[in-house]
Amino acid sequence: MSLAQVHHISAAPGDEEAAGRFTAVGPGVSAALLAELEPLIGYALPDGASHRPADAELRSLPQAFTYAVLSDGSRVVGRTAPARGDGTAPVRFHTHAVHLPPGVPLPGDRLPVEAWRSPHWVSATPVGGGALSDPLGLLPPGPAPVREGLDDFAVSRGPWLAAVLADLRRASEEEAPAGGPVVLVERQSADVARWLGLAVVTLPRESVERLTFTTYTRRPGSSALRVVGAPPEDAAAAREAGLRVHVCADRPPVDGTADAWARTAARVWRSRAPELFEEARGLPGDPFAAGPLAVIALCSGVALGPEERAAAAGWAAERPYALDAKRTGQLVEALTSPGIDDRTGSEFDAVGRLFGALDGRCPASVTAPLAAMLVTEAVRGGNGSLELPRRDAFVGPEGEAIAGVLGPEILTELESGAGGGRPVARTVQLLRVARLLGVNGTEVLPEVVARLARTILTEADGSEGTPAFAPALLELLDEQFDVRTALLGALDRIAPEDPGAVARFLERVALPFTGTQALPHLRMCAEAPGAMTTLGRDRSAVWHRVLRAAGLSPFAEPLVLRTAVGLVWEDRAPTVEEARLLLEAATSDAHRAAGTWARLVDAALGAPADTEDGTALAHDLLRAFPQEIGGRERAALQLLELCRDLRSGAPEPGWTEQVRTLRDRAAPLEPAIQERAFTALTERLLAPDRPGAELYAFVRSDDADLIAAYDRAARTEPTRTRLRTHPAYAADCFTNWTAHPHAGTAWTTTAAALLDEVLRPAVRGMTAEAVAEVEETVGRTGSSGRANAFRDWNRSRALGRLGRRIAGRVRRG
Repeated sequence: MSLAQVHHISAAPGDEEAAGRFTAVGPGVSAALLAELEPLIGYALPDGASHRPADAELRSLPQAFTYAVLSDGSRVVGRTAPARGDGTAPVRFHTHAVHLPPGVPLPGDRLPVEAWRSPHWVSATPVGGGALSDPLGLLPPGPAPVREGLDDFAVSRGPWLAAVLADLRRASEEEAPAGGPVVLVERQSADVARWLGLAVVTLPRESVERLTFTTYTRRPGSSALRVVGAPPEDAAAAREAGLRVHVCADRPPVDGTADAWARTAARVWRSRAPELFEEARGLPGDPFAAGPLAVIALCSGVALGPEERAAAAGWAAERPYALDAKRTGQLVEALTSPGIDDRTGSEFDAVGRLFGALDGRCPASVTAPLAAMLVTEAVRGGNGSLELPRRDAFVGPEGEAIAGVLGPEILTELESGAGGGRPVARTVQLLRVARLLGVNGTEVLPEVVARLARTILTEADGSEGTPAFAPALLELLDEQFDVRTALLGALDRIAPEDPGAVARFLERVALPFTGTQALPHLRMCAEAPGAMTTLGRDRSAVWHRVLRAAGLSPFAEPLVLRTAVGLVWEDRAPTVEEARLLLEAATSDAHRAAGTWARLVDAALGAPADTEDGTALAHDLLRAFPQEIGGRERAALQLLELCRDLRSGAPEPGWTEQVRTLRDRAAPLEPAIQERAFTALTERLLAPDRPGAELYAFVRSDDADLIAAYDRAARTEPTRTRLRTHPAYAADCFTNWTAHPHAGTAWTTTAAALLDEVLRPAVRGMTAEAVAEVEETVGRTGSSGRANAFRDWNRSRALGRLGRRIAGRVRRG
C-alpha cells in the first residue's frame, strides 16, 4: 500500500508577511487534516541563530522529528529540517511527512521513532512528478537504525535516566496524563530522538505506540504531544507553565525518583544490557512492576539497590514456579552476595518470604545461603520482624558453620547486663535463633527469662492494643518448652508485686498456661477481668472468685492474698466493710506474710467520719498487728480506738490530753479521723455525766481547734433540745460556761457566745417553773452567789429588751 506524503515549506525567518504553504499533498489528505497538521510542523529558529546562516550553521540547526495522532485517528510521521532557500529567503524550513490512515501500521510493522535516521527524508519538494522517496518503507532491516549508539548515550545520561524513564512511562499510559507534555531539554535535537530510542527499547510496544512526540519545538507549553524536545533557553518558561521538565544539558539532578521500575531500568542501561528488557517482558506480572526486571537484572549480574533487590525477592516469593533452577540459583546468589552492605529491613523481609516460598521446593544447597543471611541479620542487624527459617534448614555442615560463628555472639548478648533495657522482640529473636542453630543456653536461661518477664510487662503497659512482640513471643513459647516453663514461672512470681500489670497483659496476650504448672497468681490475673465484667461493682464477690481461681488456700500460700487484693482494689483502699471481710477471711499471720495488713490499715484511716465500723476495725488492727503498725498510722488508729471508748463510756482518764497527744503524733492526720475524734470528745464533754476534771483539763488546754469543735457540738440540735427540756442540764451548762473566767481567749470567747446564742434562747423558751428549777439547781450545785449570777444574767437580757422598747417609744413620740 502506498502511503500519502505531504511536503510543506515554512515561512522564512524574519519575513512576517510570508506564510508557510503545502507544496505537495498526496491523495486522501483532506484540507481539514492539513489545517490540523500545520501547527504541529511549525518551526522557529533557536535564539542567536543567524537569519542568513552559512552552510555549516545551516547543517547544525535542530531538526524536528515528529509523530502525531490527528483527530480522525490517522497518524503523521514527519521531519522538519532547515534548507537553503532562494535569494529573497536564504533559509526555509521544509517538512516531509507521511500520512498513515486509521488502523494502518507502518511498513514492516516498525515504530515511528525507527524512521528518525531514515536516509529517504528529503529537504525539497520533488518536481516534475518524479518518483517520491519512501522514508518509512525503505528502512534498513533490524533494530540497528534506532539502537545504534544508545548504550553510550544512556551511560552519558546516567544521572537523568531514572527520572526521564519514569516520566516517559507515565506519558505512555493509555490515558494521557494531565499537565501537558514531558519536556526533554537537550542542546541537540538528535539527543531527544535518542531518548525516544531508549523508550522504544525499555517500554512495551503498546506503550511506545502511544508516545506522540517531536524532537524540537520552541513552544512546549502549547503542544498537544506527549513528549517534546526543547532547547535550553526554553526550559525556564516550560517550568513556569507547570510542565515536567528534564534539563539534560545542565547539571545532574540532586533528587531521584520513587519509581523502582525506572531506577531498575536505569541500572540496566548503565550496565549496557538492554537485551534484558525483552527477557523481563517474558516473565509474568505487571510490565512496569520492578520485580520482573529486577530479577532478570540480578540474574545477569547487574548491581541493584536495596529497594530493587527487595522487589526482586518479593516477586520471586509470589511466583516461585516462574523461574527455572538456573535462574533461581542466580537470584539467590545475587541476593546473598557478601559484597552488599546496604540491605534494608524491607529487603530482609522480602528475602524471608522468598526463603519460605523456596524451602521444600529447592535443594537445601540453594536455600541455605538465604537461611544463613536471615539468621545473621537477626543476630547482627537486630531485625525483629524477620520470618525465621525452620530448624532443619541448618542441618549439616552449613548449619554447623553458621552456628560456630553466631553462637558465641548470641550467648554474649543474652548474658550482657544491658538485658534489662533490651526490647522483648530482640530477646525473643535471639532465643529463637539460638534454638535454630542448636546453641546451648541452659546456663543463662533463668536470668534471661527473669529479665524478659519484667520487660514484657513494661513494654505491654506502654503500648495500646496487642503488643507488637506478641506473635513472636507466642511462637517462641510454642517452640521451646523450657522457655515457656521458665517464663510462666517468672511471671507468676512477679504477679504479687504488680498484679494489675500482669492482668492487663494477659487480657491482651493469651499465654498458654493451661498445663501442669500450678501458676496460682497467673490464673488469678487471667480470671480477674472476666470476674469484674460479670460481677460489676461487687468487689467482695470478685475477690472471692479470683481467690478461688488460684486453686490454693491463703492459709497455705499467703501471697495469693496480696495478688487478689491487688487485682480487685489495685491502688485503692478497701472500704471498712471490705477490710473487715478480708481480715476475717484469713489469719493475721497470713495477712502479715502477704503484706496486705497495710491495705487494711489504709481502709481504717481512709474511712469517712460517719462510718461507725471504722473505730472497731482500728481496734482489731491494733490487736492483730501490734508489731507491724507503728509511727503515724499507729497513733491515728489509737485515736480511732479512743473514739470508740468515748462513745462506749469507758475511756481511760485524761481524754483531752490523749486526743491532743495522739493527734500530734499522727500528723498529718486525716481530716475524717480528726473530725471523728473531736466530735467524740466534745460530745462526751457535753454529756451530763462527764467528769469535771476532764472538762477542766479541756478548758485549760486552750486548744483552739478542740474548743471550736466543742462550740459546733454545743450548737447542734440535740444539745439545744436537751437545754430546752432538761432544766438540770441547762443549769450544768450555765455553771460550766461561767466557771472559768480566767481561762484562755479561745474558751472565754466561745463560752460567752454559747451563753448568749445557745443557752439564752433555750432558757427564754422555758416556763417560769422550769426557769426557777434552773436557778435552784445552779444554787444547789454551786453557791448562792452562782444563783444570783444566773438571775442577773437572765434578768439583764429581759431588761435589755424592755429598755429597747421604751427607747423606741420615746423616739416615735
